[in-house]
Amino acid sequence: MKYACGLFASLLIFTASLPGFAQDKGRAAVREDTSQGKVSLIILGTIQDGGAPHAGCRKDCCKRLFMHPDKNLKVVSLGLLDHAHDKTWLFEATPDFAEQAKTLRNLASARHKEVPDGIFLTHAHIGHYAGLMYLGKEAMNASEVAVFAMPRMKTFLAQNGPWSQLVSKGNISLRELQDEGEIQLSTGVSMKPFLVPHRDEFSETVGYIITGPNKKALFIPDIDKWEKWKTDIREAIAKVDYAFVDGTFYDGAEIANRDISTIPHPFIIESMKLFGDLPAAEKKKIYFIHFNHTNPVINEGSPQHRQVIQAGFNIAKAGKQFAL
Repeated sequence: MKYACGLFASLLIFTASLPGFAQDKGRAAVREDTSQGKVSLIILGTIQDGGAPHAGCRKDCCKRLFMHPDKNLKVVSLGLLDHAHDKTWLFEATPDFAEQAKTLRNLASARHKEVPDGIFLTHAHIGHYAGLMYLGKEAMNASEVAVFAMPRMKTFLAQNGPWSQLVSKGNISLRELQDEGEIQLSTGVSMKPFLVPHRDEFSETVGYIITGPNKKALFIPDIDKWEKWKTDIREAIAKVDYAFVDGTFYDGAEIANRDISTIPHPFIIESMKLFGDLPAAEKKKIYFIHFNHTNPVINEGSPQHRQVIQAGFNIAKAGKQFAL
């Protein structure tokens, strides 16, 4: 896709400062967390399915990234850690699965296995499930990794190659989700999927409510428009402590050569208007995520990035952790 691109700058924390990417010092901190029984959520990626640099992009931003890749620009994913029970879960299996799974594993105890205890998928668009390929014989040759998916998504994986081979070879174990059906993951940690409107060519699309012992998080990386959802997004935000919501495009001006109606998402400017009269404490919960490579908020020096922050909202950054 040949989109017009905004300027890029590193939006992520330096690798050396993150426990997930750290060496001995980071592992010591993780062991301390384990002993204290903490549950935490970490942002493992913030970029839309196609990544950055983006295939087919000829603009300066992607030219620079093709020549000088930024390893911190990963496709959208969250990691969940229960240090008390030495458990980890991954939300989305992206094309950046290998590094994201390693980061999550490094945040866990030294004895934790290389694969997460479960993977939760939102829908069948490439950035959200393609990373399952790394669990196959050609790569990790994993054994019975729990993959949670809605009924259509489960059928899509089970009946279409190459994903069906992951099932037949025992690399993954498909677990069916139900709309609004809560799953207890460990003591004090649960997850609940809920349907949202999106381009459902091969599967349903869901968001998740992730609940820890003390706090809750809302995760909706993809949705068509807020007004199409049966739930009032403002009410949903009021019930959680963190809200990671679709910020794919800043506005319609980003797409110069495609009909924007064919790739509907709530523009950030639309969401800021919708959330504009929320109290400051509610706005602080909101983290825009799932940025297209054209989105100028990726550049921390852009006027659009400053506008979002000055309005009281947040731009999701890979490596940031949240206590649950």
